[in-house]
Amino acid sequence: MLQVDLRELARGPVETQGQFTGSDPLFEGLDVVLAEPVRVAGRLHAAGEGRFYWRASLNTRMAGQCRRCLAPVPVPVAATIDALFSADPDALEDPSSYPLAPDATEIDLRPAVREELLLAVPRWVVCRDDCRGLCPRCGNDLNAGPCGCPPAVDQRWKGLAGLQDKLRD
Repeated sequence: MLQVDLRELARGPVETQGQFTGSDPLFEGLDVVLAEPVRVAGRLHAAGEGRFYWRASLNTRMAGQCRRCLAPVPVPVAATIDALFSADPDALEDPSSYPLAPDATEIDLRPAVREELLLAVPRWVVCRDDCRGLCPRCGNDLNAGPCGCPPAVDQRWKGLAGLQDKLRD
């Protein structure tokens, strides 16, 4: 339940819970592959005239790929959501604020879930810190052992050696 009727807040804070699969339209256009549903739980309460504060936790697991060897890597994703929904235009200068129409009858918490998920997902993932990656020549996984390709010659040093030879002449 991540769309809250504002009349419910008249009785006090409202507990919120929701679960979204990776195919939910909420995540359309995000470059994130989810291995588990996104679980959200929190509490929404009034914070003044036309202002509502939502604190929640978000948990899921994404299906990442090691940026060095391309191996699949499950990545836990967790975030705390602190969002202010407000009808006051001045409050919207805060990046944690979301607009609320002055005549709103409900609050849709889902945009905050989308944004916080996007911010919590790591941009780069490695399978382990000492991952050796793939051979740039043959593409073999260097974590499995050497590939047999001759060692690469650094062209900068090759050029420097040629310059030294010319200076000697």
